[in-house]
Amino acid sequence: MKDPDEFDQYYKDVRTRLLVLTYCLTGDLPASRGAVRDAFVVTWHHWAKVSRLEDPEAWTRVRACSHAQRRHTAKLWHREKGLDPDVKATLDALGKLPVAQRRMLLLTELTTASLAEIAREVGLPRTDAERELQTATAQFAMAREVPTTSIRTVFDPVREYIEDNRWPRPTIIRRAGAARRRTHTVIGVGATVAVLVVTGTLVTDAAGVRPTLSRERMSDHGAANHTRNAPEPVELPEDAMLPVEDVARLVPGNGWTVTDTDDNTGGDGLVVPCQESRYADPGGAAALVRTFDTTGAKAPATVTQTAEVSTSDRAAKRGFNTTVDWFAGCPDDRAQLLETHAVDGVGDDAMLLLLRTWDEPGSVVVAGVARTGLITTSTVTQSRVGKEPKQQAVADLLAEAVDGLCEQPDGGTCATVARLRAVPPVPVAPVPAMLAEVDLPPVAGIAKPWVGTEPQQARTNAAATICDGADFSGGSMSNNVTRTFLIPDAKLADQFGLTETVGSLPEKKAKEFVANVRNRLAACADSDKHLGTDIERVLHSAGQRYDITVWHLTTEVTDDTSVQFLMGIVRDGTSIAQVGFVPDGKATISNDAFDALVKRALARLDAMPKPRTG
Repeated sequence: MKDPDEFDQYYKDVRTRLLVLTYCLTGDLPASRGAVRDAFVVTWHHWAKVSRLEDPEAWTRVRACSHAQRRHTAKLWHREKGLDPDVKATLDALGKLPVAQRRMLLLTELTTASLAEIAREVGLPRTDAERELQTATAQFAMAREVPTTSIRTVFDPVREYIEDNRWPRPTIIRRAGAARRRTHTVIGVGATVAVLVVTGTLVTDAAGVRPTLSRERMSDHGAANHTRNAPEPVELPEDAMLPVEDVARLVPGNGWTVTDTDDNTGGDGLVVPCQESRYADPGGAAALVRTFDTTGAKAPATVTQTAEVSTSDRAAKRGFNTTVDWFAGCPDDRAQLLETHAVDGVGDDAMLLLLRTWDEPGSVVVAGVARTGLITTSTVTQSRVGKEPKQQAVADLLAEAVDGLCEQPDGGTCATVARLRAVPPVPVAPVPAMLAEVDLPPVAGIAKPWVGTEPQQARTNAAATICDGADFSGGSMSNNVTRTFLIPDAKLADQFGLTETVGSLPEKKAKEFVANVRNRLAACADSDKHLGTDIERVLHSAGQRYDITVWHLTTEVTDDTSVQFLMGIVRDGTSIAQVGFVPDGKATISNDAFDALVKRALARLDAMPKPRTG
């Protein structure tokens, strides 16, 4: 049972400490006041659980810091006029530190958390955390011109500066927390007005609540005038997330359980493969992550659902695209994108991507991403190779996720029947029409990742063979770029590598260019000039709009030594790509994998601009 008196005392004991911490973290006092207040609202919502924790303050502190960082919008570090010189000097010194170092220093000096606990809260290994803390301590002490042993004392003037802050009454905090529990969406306008009247700390912009000192307007009496009746930040209800029954029905495995549901404010925030930042929309209004696990030995797997609420349709579309890009251009070492599908009938936008990771023991990742209104959600399964769910099953799981969220106030289109439709891969390379590292298959016996060189204008073409000598630098060619992929951390021969060269020609000339390459290869094997070269055409297909041909070449260098070369050339209308690969002995890619890579090069040409010449 909840104990209001216990919570009220906790609120009074902790709130000032958290305000000092968040103010020093952001340099934005209005944002910090609102963030601390909101953190206590959420704390009352979960008080039955939080009150039983060994350190409830740490639970609230994580949320206060996260809210403060997300709500802080002032471009300058701080803007208060007439600050005490000691306070200003401390804030200025803190502002020179990177955010992670600043947070570690503040947690060390302003809390009783151990270094291990601080490392977990910031999301760093302990050794890294210790190194970052030492750097932060030395740099702050130098900037503040105090010995490292006196750092804690410089925060006393900051504490004195904010001690007179007017706080909402505990009953208002509990009322807002109760409303949050009942509605899980927007706290009632009446409660919001009451909080605004008491605190005088919140302002709004067109996208919702955005506390920022730069938007404050002072009355003649020195009090900040703020927009009234502003909505509270949206909160997602936990019961809008996928139930475990849906996961158990659609994903192989036994004993599925929900392992956690939270707002992803702890640790480094990276909860699924390929994810590049804590949130796809860092300016969003709310977020939830739910993880599922199975201990079934036949199909060990994990499922993760994420959900984020944006503050505008434009931001939601941007968040959806960012989430898709995480998987489409997966930065994880030795991750390969295998397939990309649009998912019709699910929300306002939906895509599904299939990836394979090649580090031992290897896994299959199936990521579904959808947007319904202002809410972006993803369902990501990671399974042992051969035990992965069918892609249609993950599409159906994504549909269930959308149906759980579309009825929320910020939701949009719900799901009907999920239908998969193969589409070209999302452009992710520096030159969008070219291959990226995520396209490349593994090399036999090599456990290091591919790395692409910087794209350059194709004055030479390392993708060409000695037989075809294809030149992408001719006068009619435009958009001509070449790029090579290597594995620099592996000890391979200098000639090892994979090169792609692309360019555009008027369609008739593009057809002729590709036909000339085919003709030269056909003639090469019969030429006395190239005795000892064996050429095998292993794939050919052509239509009105496209051409694709792949050859495997072997050239005898000595009686005991030969050099292999795999080459393919493709055309999509006016766009051409040539792909060449030179292996190093047994360090090679399979013929089937190379054929698939050339097909991927053809698919990526969909993003090539039209030729600049007629």
